[in-house]
Amino acid sequence: MATIPREVVDEALAAGKARREEILDVAYLRFRDDWHHIPRGTVIVEGRIVWGYPRIGRILRLETGLAEQFGGPFQAEEKIDGYNVRIVHAAGRALAFTRGGFLCPFTTDRLSDLMDTSFLEAEPERVVCAEVAGPENPYLVGHPPFIAEDVRLFVFDLMPLDRPGFEPPDRRAALVEAARLPAAPVLGRYTPADLEALRALLRRLDAEGREGVVLKALAPPWRRAKYVTAASAVADVRVSVSALRQLPPEYFTNRILRLVLFLDEEGMAADPELERRLGAAFIEGLREAIAQFRAQRHVTHRFRCRFRRRAHAEALLALQQRLAGHGQVRLLRLEREGEWEVLEFEKVDPEMTGLLGHVLRGGVVYD
Repeated sequence: MATIPREVVDEALAAGKARREEILDVAYLRFRDDWHHIPRGTVIVEGRIVWGYPRIGRILRLETGLAEQFGGPFQAEEKIDGYNVRIVHAAGRALAFTRGGFLCPFTTDRLSDLMDTSFLEAEPERVVCAEVAGPENPYLVGHPPFIAEDVRLFVFDLMPLDRPGFEPPDRRAALVEAARLPAAPVLGRYTPADLEALRALLRRLDAEGREGVVLKALAPPWRRAKYVTAASAVADVRVSVSALRQLPPEYFTNRILRLVLFLDEEGMAADPELERRLGAAFIEGLREAIAQFRAQRHVTHRFRCRFRRRAHAEALLALQQRLAGHGQVRLLRLEREGEWEVLEFEKVDPEMTGLLGHVLRGGVVYD
């Protein structure tokens, strides 16, 4: 069993790069930032290492990007608009850790609804990597158009405990299928020469409002890259524009660049409707923020989640309040509805709230 040397952990703790946590009565250590060879989000729980999930580079130009990144066949897997979790069997149960290394009370509570957790009891040396998506999640405002309520889980990788790396795509697919785990859709196999076929796939995904694809090589060195649609860029702007003051300008300019590069590469003619939707994403989103401020004196995003256990809902709310800062996460209600404990809360956007309060009172700004 591989380990991280004690002195490395102590140095990370002393430098503030790691922190001891206790959530849902599970004590563990979380790496808050990259530290030497250890990526952010790495977790040590019960002496075992759940390695941090690596970042995947993005291709902005498909034709040249495929030739540059892939020397042979690769598969296109649908990129799901959700949040990343790593699921492991520890402390006598299945636990879900977010990309940042927090034990997620919501996902952990709902795991038995989302997947067959007996897979991890039978395969305790594995880590399941998955995306959780849907309108009733506690982290993201956006969600895939094909999920109308609650949330769903999509497995996209299997990792070993204690070391980085993934099962090869074919081996992973066989294991996931045998265990009947819900999987991220694999949309086909391609080579860099199959550019037109891949473009056709992406045009279909764009028309359906889907996010894009993750491309995964089918042979060593197992390279990966992601590519997103124009529709995803517009959707990102729409759900994020009220956080205009908190996000760096590059968040929005990068998405506009992605959108235009997608249109250019696909040879798509000028589309007044797309241009209208992009403009509306900015204008309507900000007008809604102004209307919200006038009505309630702050700008917020509202979230609704279903839990099996009330204590897990309370733990999720406490974690959100801790991460956002004092007074920025407000409980709206936590009530029993049939088989569910339903939690509703709102996250205040302090930057937009402050800006609108200032300018609507007649304050001046400098630009």
